[in-house]
Amino acid sequence: MSSKRKPDGTKKAVKKRKNSESNYDSDLSDEYPRAGEPSTREVVVEELRPMEKLPEELLAVYDKGPGKLLIAGMVSWEMTGKRDSKGVTKIRPNLFTFHRFTGETYRSMASFCSAAHSVLIDENWKAFTFGRNQLSQLGHGDTVTCEKPTQVADLADFNVIQAACGRNHTLFLTDTGTVYACGDNKSGQCGVGNKLPTITSPTRISYNGPPIIKVGCGAEFSVILDIKGNLHTFGLPEYGQLGHNTDGRYFVNSTKMSFHFETQPRKVLVYMEKNKEGHVLPIENVNIIDFACGNNHTVAIDSKNRAYSWGFGGIGRLGHAEQKDEMVPRLIKFFDTQNRKVMRVFCGSSYSLAISDIGSLYLFGQNKKTGEANMYPKPVQDLAGWNITSIGTGYTSIVISADDSLIAWGASPTYGELGLGDLQKSSSTPKEVTRMEGMKIPMVALGYSHSMLLVNTEHEKTKEKYDNLPEFVV
Repeated sequence: MSSKRKPDGTKKAVKKRKNSESNYDSDLSDEYPRAGEPSTREVVVEELRPMEKLPEELLAVYDKGPGKLLIAGMVSWEMTGKRDSKGVTKIRPNLFTFHRFTGETYRSMASFCSAAHSVLIDENWKAFTFGRNQLSQLGHGDTVTCEKPTQVADLADFNVIQAACGRNHTLFLTDTGTVYACGDNKSGQCGVGNKLPTITSPTRISYNGPPIIKVGCGAEFSVILDIKGNLHTFGLPEYGQLGHNTDGRYFVNSTKMSFHFETQPRKVLVYMEKNKEGHVLPIENVNIIDFACGNNHTVAIDSKNRAYSWGFGGIGRLGHAEQKDEMVPRLIKFFDTQNRKVMRVFCGSSYSLAISDIGSLYLFGQNKKTGEANMYPKPVQDLAGWNITSIGTGYTSIVISADDSLIAWGASPTYGELGLGDLQKSSSTPKEVTRMEGMKIPMVALGYSHSMLLVNTEHEKTKEKYDNLPEFVV
């Protein structure tokens, strides 16, 4: 495409840890091992703060504009991330082009690079969920897979303004800055102050600080941002992804290792940079304004538009030109040396994306299984000159809406989430999705093997194209 002008785990033996994450194909399987040891941190039960609505000008930011939903990729939710169809009750053909789905109008949506479930927020700020539900991540109080978006009944009295999906858990943010969580909680990633294996219905997290303005999930950890610019993290600390200067490991006995899970939000206190000599220098008065989570890493931006990253460091996804895990947020020096500000960040499973103040898109890490990884941020030359609206990051796939077009790429295996059609299922370089040409797409979201678009049908050409697309009926 040419440029346009204008798992936490119990170890059986004491072995040196390999710098690798969970198996690629089974990244969504339910069989990953779990440590069962309680956290040593004392859980303090406080009186929760009263609920007051967030300022109107802040709430306006969450409205991406009403849009109709399109979906592509794998829609057999029980099959997602699995090698075979053993035990799967319902198998549907993959959608290799974008299909209309539900006909309802939505304001926002969320999924995650290793999730087989999604959250939609409708015009009335009510939360709907669909997809896999084996650990109650949909918040319906059961473990039944939902084929079509179903309202989360326990949140019917709240206005949900944002949501985030982890591998098997979900966070919901209301207009009072309050967070509710449900799903897998074996690592404490629901933040409710205990380690009950599953939280079946949305439960208010154990947090009593300033109102929350953004939620995010990694595979088995969670991050929340308060209105004063502080990050709070909870869940699995295995690679330092919680930013508390520890990986939480301890030996239960001579052959068994476990983790001190964070079962309630804990503030990230230290931000640092490393100079050329490798000396660590603390950075004072950091005020975070945005962040994004991958499976086991996080990238954040502060009020001076500097970027920090921490967590699992494999194949350069932290952008520090080395593969070391970082236990506390570390300044990405590359953007400083280029005298560039970072405006937005996005994370996939093993890569990160950043948009600079001049609109350039940078990728660090690797969104394919072979070839060279970007050990530090490198510009994606094919996107030069495009005005990016929204980015969806999947397991290996990236889908971008820019200038009334849709651009997608992802190395094999892909499952149709790129929307390129059945003749070309994957692409190692950015490619325009010709069927979407001329459509206004305010928001893109990707799961492990499915993609969703919100399209603005108030725009005449977009409505015309939308009406002619096939419909996915369940």
